[in-house]
Amino acid sequence: MTTKFHRAAVAGAVLALGAVGLSACGANDTDSGGDSASGGGTTIALLLPESKTTRYETFDKPLFEAKVAELCSDCTVDYYNADQDAAKQTEQVATALNAGADVLVLDPVNGPGATTMVDDARAEGVPVIAYDRLITNADYYMSFDNETVGKLQAQALVDDLGDTGNILMLNGSPDDPNAGQFKAGAHSVLDASGVTILEEYDNPDWSPENAQKWTSDQLSKIDPADIDGVYAANDGQAGGVVAALTGAGVSADALPPITGQDAEIAALQRIISGEQAMTIYKSIKLEAETAAEVAVALVKGEDVPATTETGVTQTEYEGLKSYIFDPVVVTVDNIADSVIADGFYSVDDICTADFAAACEAAGIS
Repeated sequence: MTTKFHRAAVAGAVLALGAVGLSACGANDTDSGGDSASGGGTTIALLLPESKTTRYETFDKPLFEAKVAELCSDCTVDYYNADQDAAKQTEQVATALNAGADVLVLDPVNGPGATTMVDDARAEGVPVIAYDRLITNADYYMSFDNETVGKLQAQALVDDLGDTGNILMLNGSPDDPNAGQFKAGAHSVLDASGVTILEEYDNPDWSPENAQKWTSDQLSKIDPADIDGVYAANDGQAGGVVAALTGAGVSADALPPITGQDAEIAALQRIISGEQAMTIYKSIKLEAETAAEVAVALVKGEDVPATTETGVTQTEYEGLKSYIFDPVVVTVDNIADSVIADGFYSVDDICTADFAAACEAAGIS
């Protein structure tokens, strides 16, 4: 059965509620964060958590929309971004449901808090795909192996330090279930190593600004020369750390090894120029297109594939039907063989005029 048939019993109530909701705050209203990609007979709502991390607007949204358009000519994608505001995302879910969404693809600001949103969707017969971050009562879940991400980051740092030294540790938001998994994975490596964590911070919004301020605060108490490395859970925070250290007088060529995640252009440029040790590359194209394929199957009333067109096999994660993807460590040695070879970025994207010499020295051309 399609989602529309699931909802037949409550159609009159939903339509009445939808009329009220749309007259007050339409799904494509600028204030609600909605943005319709196309017109059509069925609607998929894509709800992403924030825009400070560049991946969401630059990759997840357009890749998801393009794949849906390829698979379903009469499907509409209604897009919402919560700007790291859990209350705003709750309102956006209500707006999407009132507007008649047939499937929610939800990347929650607050994973535990999102269970209520899933309950609201389920009450209207609307399935929910937990996208990138876990929601324990969702119908489907897709993400990367997040504990492995943390382990890979921490192991890269430990290897760089020779299993000794003092580090700062910057984690993601406590409300983000992925952040807890990254942190657990990283600690499993760091706590078993000879590395000492001088200070640790859970960044409430993942922002580079908070990372820079917190690191600067630590530098008022700790001599930069006593910091041998930095675990930063993502590239935005790594950039904030670099800004704080260089602002404190550490020269770019004397920065300690710093980790990252997301393979942002700025991070890849820092890696090429020696300001960041590594990042984690996650094929967002694979994740977004898998989510689109599952969402389209649901709105068409078709069986969700055991193995998708993208080549990912359905498995189980914490009791949920899931699609789990593998992360990749990126250093200066394999930028060309990973993000560039996959078409995530081109050489021209990364090797701008300011980084041309560093690219040439690294053999990237």
